[in-house]
Amino acid sequence: MKLLVVEDEAKTGEYLQQGLTEAGFVVDLARNGVDGLHLATMGDYDLLVLDVMLPDLDGWQVVQSLRAAACAVPVLFLTARDSVGDRVKGLELGADDYLVKPFAFAELLARVRTLLRRGSTPVALDRIQIADLVLDLARRRASRSGQRIALTSKEFALLELLARRRGEVLPRSLIASQVWDMNFDSDTNVIDVAIRRLRAKIDDDFTPKLIQTVRGMGYVLEDPEDAA
Repeated sequence: MKLLVVEDEAKTGEYLQQGLTEAGFVVDLARNGVDGLHLATMGDYDLLVLDVMLPDLDGWQVVQSLRAAACAVPVLFLTARDSVGDRVKGLELGADDYLVKPFAFAELLARVRTLLRRGSTPVALDRIQIADLVLDLARRRASRSGQRIALTSKEFALLELLARRRGEVLPRSLIASQVWDMNFDSDTNVIDVAIRRLRAKIDDDFTPKLIQTVRGMGYVLEDPEDAA
């Protein structure tokens, strides 16, 4: 899942970005309303965590602009203003939830997950193709250049995650939580080993190479022609 945090307080923004990343999300950070609105309209985000009091454009205006543009991404407002009127205003403008500062990170994380569950809808895909790699999601099968590739259930789950988010660098923490349902331990190499085994099956005997390592960040699956 990909989140956008829009927060002008540097320490708060970095704290939220780090905490949500460690919880398994891909997180972008904007420090003002103009940048936040631009990223939200151009990026493919599953949720916005949006401070109300922002320079340039405030959170109210950001949400208003998003909804006017028919952008239905869920929005969680953060604010130090605790009046009923402010909460009502935010919800009427199109926010989905409202959290008052200061807050416990555990509560924010719970609200984020609740909003994501509420807004999630099954993706109506039974086939994904990237270059000559084809995933048959209904039969849980993969092939390259028409050649069937034997994968374990975990290998297919890993490949499906990478394929659904093609072109996006996925950190090890997200892969661990999505495929193995566990918190990532930096002392273990389980993700690297799994990627190496998957590469051996889908990349070693084929061209182009689809799984790339982004040093210090994670892994990405993409057609090199798309990245050119």
